[in-house]
Amino acid sequence: MSASGGTKAIVAALAANLAIAVAKFVAFLFSGSSSMLAESVHSLADSGNQGLLLVGGKKAKREATPQHPFGYGRERYIYAFLVSIVLFSVGGMFAIYEGYEKIKHPHEIEAWYWPVGVLVFAIIAETFSFRTAIKESNEVRGNLTWRQFVKRAKAPELPVVLLEDLGALVGLILALVGVSLALATGDGIWDGIGTLCIGVLLILIAIVLAAETKSLLLGEAAGVDEVKKIEDAVVDGETVSRLIHMRTLHLGPEELLVAAKIAVRHGDTASQIAAAINAAEERIRAAVPIARVIYLEPDIYDETAATSGGNPAKAPGGTGH
Repeated sequence: MSASGGTKAIVAALAANLAIAVAKFVAFLFSGSSSMLAESVHSLADSGNQGLLLVGGKKAKREATPQHPFGYGRERYIYAFLVSIVLFSVGGMFAIYEGYEKIKHPHEIEAWYWPVGVLVFAIIAETFSFRTAIKESNEVRGNLTWRQFVKRAKAPELPVVLLEDLGALVGLILALVGVSLALATGDGIWDGIGTLCIGVLLILIAIVLAAETKSLLLGEAAGVDEVKKIEDAVVDGETVSRLIHMRTLHLGPEELLVAAKIAVRHGDTASQIAAAINAAEERIRAAVPIARVIYLEPDIYDETAATSGGNPAKAPGGTGH
């Protein structure tokens, strides 16, 4: 997995969640807190999610085959989508069920120092994991806001880890509030309410992750900056006079397909056109290194056809990107 895949952030989150899951479950056994049980399952689900991301990154490196000529780059999207399903079902739905049961049958929290101590430890560990994810994300997000980064990122691992860690921190705070209110009032119903809130939070995060990874699975075009670089690189003003129309598609986070119709000179020979296409491909790869699969179709630009209406992608000399 490349650096942009956020391997360090995934490993940090995995280590933190495994340690936290064990600590939370021990706290649940000693205290009987439903918030602690929900949080232990949440951390266990998160650990499984990080494992899925690592497996997806490894599988995506496989070489292309005749059955899969464009390779396996989209495996990373598939495993990221599985993460959203696990987070929704194992984390969110279990927390809601456990919270409902605790509200229906409340009981006092025993050995209060176990859940409080573990929650404080967990907040510290998750903060470290979240800090690692933020640091790695800052190296690749540029001037994008956090919302734009999550929405536009083509590598799914960092947005997934960011949202998971954010959800974990907020969930821990909700659990701490629920446990504290239950201890202060002597009413275990607050512990159940805290657990319900954790479940709702996890389901909301899972829905956001599912929506974003679904878009990647369907196939997204290159980003605005990459499209502009490709457009500028194609045309040299001599052998290639115009970009007639173009389509781009991410075959994986770090592999881009570019298909375009380009305008060449009317009197060029076949060898001259072939040389122009090869030179344009070299310029595209130099401008956008992830553009690894490029198909360029030569054509003669026709101003009349371009302005005649209809589907510009089908008309010779038509425009449209």
